[in-house]
Amino acid sequence: MITFDRVSKVFPDGTTAVDRLSLEVPDGKLTVFVGSSGSGKTTALRMINRMVEPTSGTITVNGSDVAGVDPVKLRLGIGYVIQHAGLMPHQRVIDNVATVPVLKGQSRKAARKAAYEVLERVGLDPNLATRYPAQLSGGEQQRIGVARALAADPPILLMDEPFSAVDPVVRHELQNEILRLQSELRKTIVFVTHDIDEALKLADKVAVFGRGGVLQQYDEPARLLSEPANDFVSRFIGLGRGYRWLQLMNADGLPLHDIERIPAHGLADVGTEPAQGWSLVVDDENTPLGWIDADGLRRHRAGVPLSDSLSAVGSVFHLGGNLSQALDAALSSPSSVGVVVDEAGKAVGGVVATDVLAAAEARRKPERA
Repeated sequence: MITFDRVSKVFPDGTTAVDRLSLEVPDGKLTVFVGSSGSGKTTALRMINRMVEPTSGTITVNGSDVAGVDPVKLRLGIGYVIQHAGLMPHQRVIDNVATVPVLKGQSRKAARKAAYEVLERVGLDPNLATRYPAQLSGGEQQRIGVARALAADPPILLMDEPFSAVDPVVRHELQNEILRLQSELRKTIVFVTHDIDEALKLADKVAVFGRGGVLQQYDEPARLLSEPANDFVSRFIGLGRGYRWLQLMNADGLPLHDIERIPAHGLADVGTEPAQGWSLVVDDENTPLGWIDADGLRRHRAGVPLSDSLSAVGSVFHLGGNLSQALDAALSSPSSVGVVVDEAGKAVGGVVATDVLAAAEARRKPERA
């Protein structure tokens, strides 16, 4: 457990970055520090590994005051991930990942073995090991940064806005990767972000920081949405508070509707108009390719390539997801039926917005009672 006890940080120019912060970060959980620029969230994180020294107060890790631990020894026992990955450009990927094990005294051979194992764990092709950081995409670099932080198997992982510099699609993938890794590893993670949606998606607990480094609320995501502590928290969460509730509700039990599916190679045998107005075209493996209606079918028969005759699938809903993802799939589909896929990406049915909203209402009734 990481404990902040009345911790403050005042810089030499008189700026108060963190003001009397007291909270406990539970073991094996992902805690998010969220706030706008200048709210002290990153300063608070950096005081854990003594990259920034507090002006007053005490920070303990498992009961030990970090002020009494050699800073280098402390940092070697805590994983650290930052924006742009912070990789050493002159070293190959494998040596970047092996950095901390080598610094802790492992032989280079043993450290590289551990590095290969963690590369696979974070979902990276081991063939990337011999490349240099400049030869990688932004998403790959961030995964390497996570791998490096995990290579020595630290119990604590600090992540300072690690995904803010990548595009939204890659950010979504990296967030899902962190959730997968955390479900397997159960590290004590402190994650800094300015994005409330990222905080709600990832966190077991969220600490909302306000101007001057004052902690405004520290709660589980559901309570943050249902009972904001003050006007500042309400404004920070924004007008979409009700919609964000859907992110916290799993879609278990949501009705699956049958979808007329047509194999791409069987379009020639389809009648003039799909039976349900729209049909889902799939490949031989039942992977969704796109939606087709009567107009698209006529154009395809007139010689237009299949790819130009289809309408986009929209967002797909993966079994086991939340109600927000199900609603997005339904609303982004031209047929108003969101495509549901299994773990292998195969179409298994459809979801509709009315069912999602009914499920959300049913979940909220007990809370309002």
